[in-house]
Amino acid sequence: MDKLFKLKEHGTTVKTEILAGITTFLAMAYILAVNPSYLGGLEGASPAGVFMATAISAAIATICMAFFANYPVALASGMGLNAFFAFTVCGAMGYSYKVALTAVLVEGIIFIILSLFKFREALVNKIPANLKFGITAGIGLFITIIALINAKVIVADPATTVALGDISSAAVVLSIVGLLIIGVLQYKKVPGGILLGIIITWILGIIAELCGWYVVDPANGVYSVIPSFSWEAIKANFAAPALFNFDFDFIVKNFAPFVVVVFTFLYTDIFDTVGTLIGVTQKAGLMNEDGTLPKAGGALMADAVGTVVGACLGTSTVTSYVESSAGVAAGGKTGLTALTTGVMFIIAIIFAPIFLAIPSFATTPAMLYVGILMLSAIKNMEFEGDIADVIGGFLAVVMMPFAYSIATGIMFGIVSWVILKVVTGKIKDISAIMWISFVLFALYIATLV
Repeated sequence: MDKLFKLKEHGTTVKTEILAGITTFLAMAYILAVNPSYLGGLEGASPAGVFMATAISAAIATICMAFFANYPVALASGMGLNAFFAFTVCGAMGYSYKVALTAVLVEGIIFIILSLFKFREALVNKIPANLKFGITAGIGLFITIIALINAKVIVADPATTVALGDISSAAVVLSIVGLLIIGVLQYKKVPGGILLGIIITWILGIIAELCGWYVVDPANGVYSVIPSFSWEAIKANFAAPALFNFDFDFIVKNFAPFVVVVFTFLYTDIFDTVGTLIGVTQKAGLMNEDGTLPKAGGALMADAVGTVVGACLGTSTVTSYVESSAGVAAGGKTGLTALTTGVMFIIAIIFAPIFLAIPSFATTPAMLYVGILMLSAIKNMEFEGDIADVIGGFLAVVMMPFAYSIATGIMFGIVSWVILKVVTGKIKDISAIMWISFVLFALYIATLV
């Protein structure tokens, strides 16, 4: 293991990496429940088939990340991209499940080509330092608001947009208590403190359910936190995924609208992945001193391969997960963390009822703690000097959580940076890759108008 993943060189151990991998898995295991609920009801798909496709594609892509790049980054069907797949492409646009999968396949193939020509690798390495720090800090705020919303600590409000949730509810209270537990465990330097915090919070949730404080209400999305070990519950998750379920005839007859769908998948995945890699690897200390990312090509190829495999199995775009930062915070620094997470996805196929019983309020404390760690990158940002760096970095930080999108945060950061460089007469500072990114964003904005 040491020779394969260079554990000593990275100052880590097998035990630490395995614990980190399990932590990452628990932080992102919700996708195994969410993805089937999004895609499972589409014509030609089934919840069990989508569950199997999600688990297998996540396992393959994450294991590829382990061996292609030796990074502690896990991948799975992306949140946001699966919603676009189900509710926009197959919903508002009225296209079939097969057409959406075909678009994901084409996007993945384009990704592989872009990775071979090192476009995405250059993008990771050529983004200005202030923007990189801003992206990391923005992701910290982004995963914080995701966690708070998932646990209903923060809820929608028609008057103020967002508001504090019901502070008497078990989920809200346990989310905050869990964060305090993780804080104490980290202060005491307890090995695997974040993972232990998730488990303790889950156990407290089980006690709350048994006592009647946590009330199960499936109609409102409140499910039991006590796992079912019945054969029926396990068997329900076994179904063959929809292999190679494509519709290539649609491309010939509807080329223009198909291109729009592919471009939206492509745009979002490119910049979500770039942002996630920058944020997670920067926090893991894997970036070079000059801000470049070694083995970025391998990491991006794992993402591309995962997307193609996912499409062939019947699920939406596979991408790098910001929840990987939970494993990094737990000490993960190498591909052994990713390998462990990949194996956990395989195990989850058999023990799905157990993993799916872990509630969002149990993983929320871990994500909040990770949010703290990633937001700390803001202290490395320059808020004086070049105005393009200042405003570009600032917009990257604030637009991610407020627009609820990593890609949108990067878009505002890069577009404003390029415009200000031009206006202030520093056009020579703009690299070719930043110009290309600017044009891509302009094209994407044009599709929204």
